[in-house]
Amino acid sequence: MRAKETARLGAIRLLLAAMKQREVDERIELADTDVLSIIEKMMKQRRESVTQYEAAGRQDLADAEKFEMGVLTAYLPQQMGDADIAAAVAAAIAETGAAGVKDMGKVMALLKPRLAGRADLAGVSARVKAKLGG
Repeated sequence: MRAKETARLGAIRLLLAAMKQREVDERIELADTDVLSIIEKMMKQRRESVTQYEAAGRQDLADAEKFEMGVLTAYLPQQMGDADIAAAVAAAIAETGAAGVKDMGKVMALLKPRLAGRADLAGVSARVKAKLGG
């Protein structure tokens, strides 16, 4: 606030407002996992907005969304590397005994809590599908 970084402050205020809204709506005190899910949801919204803005030729709005994504990323845990994600996918497939794409739900149900906030779950889902032959 004192540094006059209004764009950064705006992104942080959006996050705090989303957290407060969820606390009020559900009448709960948020745990770390709840906060991570809020940040992930906001990141997904920003990714979708960037895609739409770039398709519409509004690079100024896309840049603003990308900046907010950068601010939000600072509040996520360190992202896992490709090798770590591949190992987690392989372990989850082995644990569930998944044989084909029809078992993808079981694998993702196991991976989601393990990788929440540390990997893009859409990318993980694509890897699982490819690994199961889909």
